[in-house]
Amino acid sequence: MRQVADPLRQRDQPPQPYPNGWRPKSQTDVTNTLSRQIRSSDTVEKMARVVQLPAGPPGLGRNAAANSHISFVDLRAQTRALQPALMAAIEAVLSRGEFVLGEEVERFETEFASYCGVRHAVGVDSGFSALELALRAADIGPGDEVITQANTFIATVGAIMAVGARPVLTDCDEHGGMDPVLVTARISARTRAIIPVHLFGRIGEIDAIRSLAAKHGLAVIEDACQAHGAAMRGRRAGSFGLAGAFSFYPAKNLGAFGDGGMLVTNSSHLAATARVLRHYGQRVKYEHVATPLNHRLDTMQAAILRVKLPHLDGWNDRRRQLADCYREHLADLPIGLPPAVEGRRHVYHLFVIETNGRDALRASLASGGVETGIHYPIPLHRQPVLQPLGYREGTFPQAERLAARSLSLPMYPELPLGHLEKVATSIRRWFQ
Repeated sequence: MRQVADPLRQRDQPPQPYPNGWRPKSQTDVTNTLSRQIRSSDTVEKMARVVQLPAGPPGLGRNAAANSHISFVDLRAQTRALQPALMAAIEAVLSRGEFVLGEEVERFETEFASYCGVRHAVGVDSGFSALELALRAADIGPGDEVITQANTFIATVGAIMAVGARPVLTDCDEHGGMDPVLVTARISARTRAIIPVHLFGRIGEIDAIRSLAAKHGLAVIEDACQAHGAAMRGRRAGSFGLAGAFSFYPAKNLGAFGDGGMLVTNSSHLAATARVLRHYGQRVKYEHVATPLNHRLDTMQAAILRVKLPHLDGWNDRRRQLADCYREHLADLPIGLPPAVEGRRHVYHLFVIETNGRDALRASLASGGVETGIHYPIPLHRQPVLQPLGYREGTFPQAERLAARSLSLPMYPELPLGHLEKVATSIRRWFQ
């Protein structure tokens, strides 16, 4: 296999605490503060009894266990690198005894809003809930229609259904993004909103979608659950529409130690409404003024995410460079590769290739110890639970083509170069 210059060698060290000059406005130096709390071996031993964290894989260099099993995602390496600060954050929450909402959640909301370049962030329990509360706060419900794409995770339409609205699906473009031209054909008198999905970490054709929405008086709610930190022309995902929704599922670019999510917006009214809705519909304790829901972000998860947030840009830079290496190694094969994009528009939550014989290739990689994924094997209009929407097989040919041909390769910031090269070598061998 052709050898490629290694642009990642200088990236093999953990990212600096505050990459690219960004620093949370409301937080002192998290890493230094927490480090002072864990200097004694007694403190470390005590915290280790709180949460047992598994050891991570070997280093990130080219020589890292080239013949070992290759995980699709390995969260242990990131946890190991941040373990002292994470343990200190967990211990601090335990010491305060504050587990529901509170100061840690408020601080993380402030920091994440600043990071995204918006005025408000509302911590919730999942990306699903962030979408649902955005729709509810925008007064979208029964009798309304919301347009989204057929090639996304079911949570996108699940949130629409949760508020009683009807999901209206469209096909995607060749790269899996929302196609504004096809959206136009789906707009009706009942349409209230459009939910574009920044699929796999890439900001879609958001300018055209915003123009279309403005022309028809529709809200744009971004599904940015895979696009933490993606940016286009200096604006981050989540800041383009009325609201944006993020997931902090553990494998996301910014992942918690369980479920979590965030609604971001520049609308004070929408943020205030979402805060009431997430907390049993109450503005003050025991006075309930809206539908009683429980969609709060756990305090412990907020503390963990505060430790991780300053590293996000560095992790995303690493993902982009790994994606470049994949493209370099696989460029001459008969497969579709994610297009290279300028700047930070793509954060490669997933690196997805497209090929005939996808299932046979996946089986071959599995036999050699390489884990892969399929995102997503069944497009939404083919899901049994969505059959009442009335879409038939063949309605969305691009979504169906991607479902049959897409394969997600191992991708996470700590992926060793030796592992990436083994994946590429195995794919090349299969095509020979």
